[in-house]
Amino acid sequence: MMVLRMYKSEARASRAALTAALTVTLTACHAQHHVAVKPIHHYVFFGQDREKLAAASTFLETKALEGAQVAYSWRQLEPERDAYDFGMIREDLAFLTSRGKRLFIQLQDVTFSESRINVPPYLLRDPLYNGGANKQYEFRDDGRPVVAGWAARRWDPAVQERLHKLLFALGKEFDGRIEGINFAESSIGFGNNGRLHPPGFSFEIYRDAIITNMKALKRAFPRSVAMQYGNFMPGEWRPTEDKGYLRAVYDAAKESNVAMGGPDLLPYRPGQLGSSYPLIREVAGIVPTGIAVQDGNFADVNPETGKRVQISELIRFATEYLKVDYVFWGTEEPYYSAAVIPFLRRVK
Repeated sequence: MMVLRMYKSEARASRAALTAALTVTLTACHAQHHVAVKPIHHYVFFGQDREKLAAASTFLETKALEGAQVAYSWRQLEPERDAYDFGMIREDLAFLTSRGKRLFIQLQDVTFSESRINVPPYLLRDPLYNGGANKQYEFRDDGRPVVAGWAARRWDPAVQERLHKLLFALGKEFDGRIEGINFAESSIGFGNNGRLHPPGFSFEIYRDAIITNMKALKRAFPRSVAMQYGNFMPGEWRPTEDKGYLRAVYDAAKESNVAMGGPDLLPYRPGQLGSSYPLIREVAGIVPTGIAVQDGNFADVNPETGKRVQISELIRFATEYLKVDYVFWGTEEPYYSAAVIPFLRRVK
């Protein structure tokens, strides 16, 4: 995920400020250890590996796992202009329903590989859409950019119009039948100096586009949970270089009843502690919230113990500090089979 590639940027923030944020957050979490927390909804994130659903016996047999979060790309759902193909969703929904599980859709419009583009081909061909998608980058220690994938032009009005039409087509068929639907993370990698910014992009325009798109998602899904993953925003680094972009997204979510969440569950990472985590905690109880445990999260180290983070620590942080409603568990091995499933099977 783009967020995992941003750790080097943490050096930009004051060491003292980040240490303080870490200390305050963990102290608050530990202080609430004996406080009753609300029930949490556990889902497994299968990504685009939907073919694994039928064979996922440990998932299907674990009562605490209420359902699956499956990612579908815009390209899959609209292979041609106005020719929607929701067959995969129908199949997965029918299978999960037959097994007493729920479906949570992740609409994937970004990639983390230069060889994959998740928008429909017609967006790439028709000049009306200005290319449909743009390369995004990660930056080496020496500042050199490296292509890290493609992002849909979320801020382009012509592309937004097509995206919103897809949302309403999805909502017409699946609203109320699925548990929820979420947009991929708000983080995007175009750099800060403007040299790699795509046509029509600015930090303020992008902020407004995220808000516009998530409001459209909620209008399309008034009954199901409609969630925006809001982890980082381009052009700022919270809390030391806070321009208000991410806060504006969370404020708009409260006003429009849009659920909020995001990757990753990393209780000891100053970058996350200073960015989205305080905002997720702030809106918890006002709108639904969620957190995704993704590849790399299970191997993170608790700096107090020097040992790999335990599932119990992740759960405690998610419930007692973030106060989320949903946890989306990744299937990275050996952690999923050796730690996540045994832990959740003990949940009453």
